[in-house]
Amino acid sequence: MTAVLETPPTRPIRRRGRVIAVFSALTALLLLAHPLVPNWVGNAGSLLETFLPWTGLLVLPLLVAALLRRSALALVSLLLPALVWGGFFGGRLFDKTEAGGDLTIVSHNVNDENPDPAGTARALAATGAQVIALEELKKSEIPKYEDALAAGYPHHSVQGTVGIWSTFPLGDTRPVAIMPWTRALRTTVDTPKGAVAVFVAHLPSVRVRLEAGFTATGRDDAIGLLADAVAAESSPRTVLVGDFNGTADDRALDPITARMRSAQEEAGDGFGFSWPAGLPLARIDQVFVAGLRPVAAWTLPATGSDHLPVAASVAF
Repeated sequence: MTAVLETPPTRPIRRRGRVIAVFSALTALLLLAHPLVPNWVGNAGSLLETFLPWTGLLVLPLLVAALLRRSALALVSLLLPALVWGGFFGGRLFDKTEAGGDLTIVSHNVNDENPDPAGTARALAATGAQVIALEELKKSEIPKYEDALAAGYPHHSVQGTVGIWSTFPLGDTRPVAIMPWTRALRTTVDTPKGAVAVFVAHLPSVRVRLEAGFTATGRDDAIGLLADAVAAESSPRTVLVGDFNGTADDRALDPITARMRSAQEEAGDGFGFSWPAGLPLARIDQVFVAGLRPVAAWTLPATGSDHLPVAASVAF
């Protein structure tokens, strides 16, 4: 009697990779439906939106799995999240900068533990920007910034922990109440082509805790107050810069982004991540404009701070 060896049945090729295809669809759905992720559970929506560009990395393990499975279905399914991600963020990957511009502004959270305030100030001045805005100024270190910037920036004002230095005259400078202590200011920069209202702000910090999730109540309250101040501004040309402890994708910034444009998104090259300086993962330092056209936006090399400086040039 001859023994007959039976081979195990093989799964039809068309059925391979169905699990991978499902996860591909879920990844695309996460991107498309992120505004529907609720904030009432640990501010989950804002936390997701803070790092939303990084959701594209979810495609990589799915791609590896599809290749290992040798599944055409799985490979084709990966086009869905890739196309959705490209629709959201593909435009940010291209260089949209132009030459020229009438006014260049640098904004930097200098970190109150910065070991080299004078060196940081000199590095920012070397950019040739007409306006430099600084956040998280430590009172005892302010004279070092003033001394380093005095020669090139004769006009300046410090309000609480934020300050502004300018080659052009400043006027109507005052603090903006967004917190119990002063972490925002408003001023008018009198340029040769006309006046520009400039706001400098440092919003409250956010934290991620296992027991509480993404805690951002203080920041969100401050955003509302800052948005009200900007909305009340009478100048047709307005710039808002600073450390927002939030990205332009975060719904919490909607009161700002509904009336102002991100210079990085309109005229930048790439995502312009600014924090943390050693391995930037998010752009929480912003330059927003209204009544002006951004022509270039970029991040600057690291200083002694845990943030990267950000810069933008605008045209009237």
